[in-house]
Amino acid sequence: MSNNNALAGLMRPRNGTRGVATPAHDPARARLLLQLARLDPPAALSLCDSRLEGLDAAQVEQRFEAHGQNVVGGEAAAPWYVEIARRVVNPLNLLLLALAVVSILTSDLVGAGIMTVMVAVAVIVGYVQESKSSRAVAALRSMVSNTALVRRPELPGGRGELPIEQLVPGDIVHLAAGDMIPADLRLLAAKDLFVNQSSLTGESMPVEKFAGADAQAGAALEARNLCFMGCNVLSGSALAVVAATGRATTFGALAGALGAPRAPSTSFDRGLRRFVGLMLRFIAVMVPLVFVVNGVLKGDWLEALMFSIAVAVGLTPEMLPAIVTFNLAKGALAMARKDVIVKRLPAIQNFGAIDVLCTDKTGTLTQDKVILERHVDAAGADNEHVLELAFLNSHYQTGLKNLLDIAVLESVGGVETHRLAADYALVDEVPFDFERRRMSVVVRDPEGRHLLISKGAVAETLGICTHVAGVDGEAVLDADRLAEVRQVAHDLNADGFRVIAVGVREMTPPREAYGRDDERGLTLVGFMAFLDPPKESAAEAIRVLNQHGIAVKILTGDNDIVARHVCRLVGLNLQRVLTGPELDVMSDADLADAVRETQLFARLNPQQKVRVIETLRGQGHVVGFLGDGINDGPALRAADVGISVDTAVDIAKESADIILLEKSLAVLEEGVQEGRRVFGNILKYIKMTASSNFGNVFSVLGASALLPFLPMAPIQLLINNLMYDLSMTTIATDNVDDDFVATPRRWEMGNIARYMFVFGPVSSLFDYVTFGVMWFLLGLHRHPVLFQTGWFIESLLSQTLIVYVIRTARVPFLQSNPSLPLLVSTAGFCLLGMLLPISPLAPLFGFQTMPQSYWLYLAAILLAYLLLAQGIKTLLIRRIGLN
Repeated sequence: MSNNNALAGLMRPRNGTRGVATPAHDPARARLLLQLARLDPPAALSLCDSRLEGLDAAQVEQRFEAHGQNVVGGEAAAPWYVEIARRVVNPLNLLLLALAVVSILTSDLVGAGIMTVMVAVAVIVGYVQESKSSRAVAALRSMVSNTALVRRPELPGGRGELPIEQLVPGDIVHLAAGDMIPADLRLLAAKDLFVNQSSLTGESMPVEKFAGADAQAGAALEARNLCFMGCNVLSGSALAVVAATGRATTFGALAGALGAPRAPSTSFDRGLRRFVGLMLRFIAVMVPLVFVVNGVLKGDWLEALMFSIAVAVGLTPEMLPAIVTFNLAKGALAMARKDVIVKRLPAIQNFGAIDVLCTDKTGTLTQDKVILERHVDAAGADNEHVLELAFLNSHYQTGLKNLLDIAVLESVGGVETHRLAADYALVDEVPFDFERRRMSVVVRDPEGRHLLISKGAVAETLGICTHVAGVDGEAVLDADRLAEVRQVAHDLNADGFRVIAVGVREMTPPREAYGRDDERGLTLVGFMAFLDPPKESAAEAIRVLNQHGIAVKILTGDNDIVARHVCRLVGLNLQRVLTGPELDVMSDADLADAVRETQLFARLNPQQKVRVIETLRGQGHVVGFLGDGINDGPALRAADVGISVDTAVDIAKESADIILLEKSLAVLEEGVQEGRRVFGNILKYIKMTASSNFGNVFSVLGASALLPFLPMAPIQLLINNLMYDLSMTTIATDNVDDDFVATPRRWEMGNIARYMFVFGPVSSLFDYVTFGVMWFLLGLHRHPVLFQTGWFIESLLSQTLIVYVIRTARVPFLQSNPSLPLLVSTAGFCLLGMLLPISPLAPLFGFQTMPQSYWLYLAAILLAYLLLAQGIKTLLIRRIGLN
């Protein structure tokens, strides 16, 4: 591969990204980045087809033309009217528009207007919600809106500040403390360079970078000589060559992922589409059949048409969008009271359906802070003297105190702090630098002795120690003892601790100034072990989540040693651990097998997190992802439910569906329970409506064939349907059984179909019983208006009262009570239906007063219907687990 071709392999084409693999999924790109990392600086510079003086004007123009601006956005958004049209064309909206047309044909202009408004609201809300992705991209772009110090021969003095948008591959850039990394870079020279790349890896600790070849790098993000766009320089300086710009960078891939549409479809979306499709197919078969039967047998084709249109309206759950929205809105309010904020209403049901929760380690399982966990002597035993020396070192250093220093100072009580500060006085210090990787202070003790106390990285501190302190006094640090103390440090590291060593030397004779040359001949006194500790609530929250059917998987950019330790502390049983480099070489089939038994995924980059989530979703799981960093944006959008926290970066919150006011698995578990309650109440309406409508069609078909007149007038069918739907608007307030919310719940069309095919015919059976009573016992076959009134009342009451049976798997009222609003609304509309035939409105709707004997028969029919339905439900639950 030539230099130009190799460089081109890292870059995106100027015109879009269609067909170009993302950085995580493009093996060739990963190999080229690693190739740069493994080369020495001159060879890496050559591979990038550049030179230390920088690119000349012709090279810059050529590369700018080939690769475009160094920006993370750039894809042209579709016009607003195209987005609106795309959202209109979906099954539910088309169904509602068709119903609006039906309503117009039946002169129901109010109904048509309501349905049209429903479509408009759904389309506008969807457009507004999904357009938030563009704001996420804008937030990314604003983070890297900056200038860079660039070497180019045409600039005054050969260098100058340029907007980072003008950078091209091969440019030579200077880095200094406080700089934002302007592109993906290969370092050519570095001095004490520390970079914060938590935006990509999630690791809170700074990473030291070097210019030399890194032959051990297993992944680009782990390479110590590569810097990545969007990260920032904490300290030091460097010279680097630009390896990738714009959307070809790792950071740019995040913007592409955030600007793309959400996951193809969620569990809620798929379930709703399947239900609407089922009802459409049902209507397409039954309505023409009703029309033909009535037209042929009764000879009035116009009346048959009007009746079949009314049947179509009755079969369609036109209140479904309103019922769903009301349930979701009520759920959102309930979840807000539990510190869970819902940004995208359909996510509530998905929240309840989650059976796999993927989450980061930091801040979720852990407290997201560094604490001093142990202070031990060289043999690994707890030792207070080690803590005292470390405290003096941290207390008296005059430089910027890091997280470890703060942890040391916080671990010493106030009384002890005052004592040590009073007993010891600062004489001099040897500041920290990245070459020595330690810092030392010299203090005067109460006896007037000068003590040099040094703490720092284990290897560097051991290198200046000649003795080791033990219970029997000091001993020479020979090869055997050195191996023993290294093993102590190794064991602490293996337990997930970050370890620093502490050494001391008495300086004789005392003097006023000390330097680096005095850091020799120290006595190793012990080690300090630091940890981001687990939350006290994490273990119990994981146990409860598992108990409620949710498997917890950890997806972290942190190293696997630390992550293993934290997982053990919170009770996660690790059958298998998978790292990012291991994942990269796995096929999709191998990964699909691995994710089943893997609880911890460590050293992951953002796209690897997405790949894990997509694999889990491909296996039929409903996946939630909890994250709060920039690097979590793509994973938040790939999951069925993206969950973030109010303290997260803006990009993560823009990408999330759910925002927790507290980053806690316990809070999340409460939200999951509420999501299941919301879905339970939506499912109740769907099951009741589907089964009653299915039964009504058989009743209408049979009555149309057997009766010499219509079993119910078209306007009566519409009123019946409207009153039933209005009575169900309070279903959102209903109580949900504890056993329903105990496990994940999702759309099961087979379950809904079983309700239709079982309870629909049972409902129809009692309609025929009603027909028989009115025909043979009451003689209403000679009075069509009375017959139609009688079926109107029975139909309304039977399909409304059956809610008490279907709403629970238990015995109604004895084991499970409905909510008061549901009880009032259903009873109220049943009463209204019974009163309509004797009201002044009766002539308008074609009703007449029913004979008194009718009510006795009606009571017996309804009681028998409810008892039989309860018995069948109980039998089906025991036999096939119907729920």
